[in-house]
Amino acid sequence: MTRLLFLALSLALAGLSAKAEAQAREPLRITIDEGIIEPLPFAIPSFVAENAGAEGLAAQISQVVSSDLTGTGLFREIPREAYISNITSFQSPVQYADWKAINAQALITGAVSTTADGKVVVKFRLFDVFSENQMGDGLQFVASQDSWRRMAHRVADTVYSRITGEGPYFDSRVVFVAESGPKDARRKRLAVMDYDGANVEYLTDSSSIVLAPRFSPNGERVLYTSYETGSPRIHILDVNTVARQALEQEAGAMSVGPSFTPDGRRVIYSLARGGNSDLWELDLTTGAKRQLTDAPSIETSPSVSPDGRFIVFESDRSGTQQLYIMPAGGGEATRISAGAGRYGAPVWSPRGDMIAFVKQNNGRFHIGVMRTDGSEERLLTASFLDESPTWSPNGRVIMFTRESQGAEGSASLYSVDISGRNLRRVPTEGAASDPAWSPLLQ
Repeated sequence: MTRLLFLALSLALAGLSAKAEAQAREPLRITIDEGIIEPLPFAIPSFVAENAGAEGLAAQISQVVSSDLTGTGLFREIPREAYISNITSFQSPVQYADWKAINAQALITGAVSTTADGKVVVKFRLFDVFSENQMGDGLQFVASQDSWRRMAHRVADTVYSRITGEGPYFDSRVVFVAESGPKDARRKRLAVMDYDGANVEYLTDSSSIVLAPRFSPNGERVLYTSYETGSPRIHILDVNTVARQALEQEAGAMSVGPSFTPDGRRVIYSLARGGNSDLWELDLTTGAKRQLTDAPSIETSPSVSPDGRFIVFESDRSGTQQLYIMPAGGGEATRISAGAGRYGAPVWSPRGDMIAFVKQNNGRFHIGVMRTDGSEERLLTASFLDESPTWSPNGRVIMFTRESQGAEGSASLYSVDISGRNLRRVPTEGAASDPAWSPLLQ
């Protein structure tokens, strides 16, 4: 009996060992869903400086790559003091046993060099430690030295996409309203920054209040509402030249809440006159205007689906603020919000499968998401005041404004994963509101 028991135990252990070995050889992959709670451990030795002018850049680039990945909540960097071996040459063979010993599941290696004409060259490779394989081809990026952060974001984007299978989003920018001054005399101006709060540039001065910026589909222009003349009016601004112009507006009317169509040729906005507000479309090339809604209610905050076929907007036509969808050319609208409370500020996901919104209920504000037919509503946040959601280019993360309570309260930018995890404050130099995420940079 003892021998039989020993034999059975040996076979069972052998089976478990084979199963573990087989699992270790499977391709490294994070499947993003609500069940993920343990970040994937990775190692990223400081990138190798291949010439004398690259030492500082090599350290900075590897640090930004690490920050991008750990900021998602899906990855955990192993401290460098735990390393058994290090990477001293980009071409050196990987000592997989040393990285397995510290439980690194992914290894990122890289090298940085500078050229005589002021360029910086970044090379990197990604390894699946337990299967002892390189994941995809190594890549090389070349750009001017003042674009080194963009190259770091592109490295992180590639790592993120290869491991998760999701689209990239780190190499992107956010336009927002930078706020200053006391709460009862707040000054607001447009600013743009990298998605992580770096490289802030101001696009307007603080002589007038600005609200609700929106990027064009190619990221080159921004729509926003300005109170420069004392009454709300839509402006369009070139991000590179900062040249701007006011869109034509009829006397006695107020235009707000602009949004580009996916082709970038038209603007959908809300036009208020005589105590009523309807949605209109403006062709930026011809100047032609077309009325899309005609109801004795307030229609505003339009957002066009990525395929250009539908518009989601907010309306009080049912007696309370709710969300509706209608064909892009106008026509009958269908209500999609069905829960208790008021809904507003809808924004279509870049994937086209979900809509983000603001919900007010029982004295609390929430950022939420739902399917385009109103099903599967999920609230991601709860606060004194959460508003102005905007989607990351890959449709996985939402950035929004959170206003703190009290006389000294101020607005800050936060981000959250669409599963409701990883709520994080986005660093800004001062108070900030009304974020709008750009498409992925080209």
